[in-house]
Amino acid sequence: MRRIVLMVIRNILLVPIMWFKLCYYASHVDKYTEEERYKMLRFIDHRANIGGNVDIEIHGLENIPKESGFMFFPNHQGLYDVLAIIEACPVPFSVVAKKEVENIPFLKQVFICLKAYMLDRNDVRQALQIINNVANEVQNGRNYLIFAEGTRSKNGNRVGEFKGGSFKSATKAKCPIVPVALIDSFKPFDTKSIKHVKVQVHFLKPLYYNEYKEMRTTQIAALVHDRIQDTIDRHEYQ
Repeated sequence: MRRIVLMVIRNILLVPIMWFKLCYYASHVDKYTEEERYKMLRFIDHRANIGGNVDIEIHGLENIPKESGFMFFPNHQGLYDVLAIIEACPVPFSVVAKKEVENIPFLKQVFICLKAYMLDRNDVRQALQIINNVANEVQNGRNYLIFAEGTRSKNGNRVGEFKGGSFKSATKAKCPIVPVALIDSFKPFDTKSIKHVKVQVHFLKPLYYNEYKEMRTTQIAALVHDRIQDTIDRHEYQ
């Protein structure tokens, strides 16, 4: 909370303008292309990071597929995760997020602009519909992000169990799976400090359909999990 206040104070002249613009885009989401909405979100995100003493260190941009229609699978550390990846990723993507966060101010408008799906984990029918919708959209060239842990880790840079069901949209779409390792992404919003912090975003080598088509989703989940944890272990203290 303290860092959010710092972000606002240091951008005090810009905040009213960008808040109005964000809300306007969210209220007229179909008036703008996905690229226009994403460009606007990245600008706000970048300014907030500068004001909030957050540096994003980006690795592996060359691993992002050149053609759209892929899925990111990062570890989940906190509320800041999506904002870290927006800052790092030059191409638009959308998100499948849990319903519990859909009414948090600012994040609500961000998710609307991303045309995100808000998942009710107690509604199996809705979950299956979202799996099918995401698979269809990815096949048609949209990119998506799903947190395969299902909820944020409470153990800092230790990655929780990845759930096989989170990969069903990817297997249906037969799309590239891009693991994303987040390091210290919990620090901006989930600690009380406002000291300078560095968040690392590592885009790892994609897993293509031919590599995983014979695997069960639980096996894919374990493989992606281990690649992310290995990356974190090698880079955590750099």
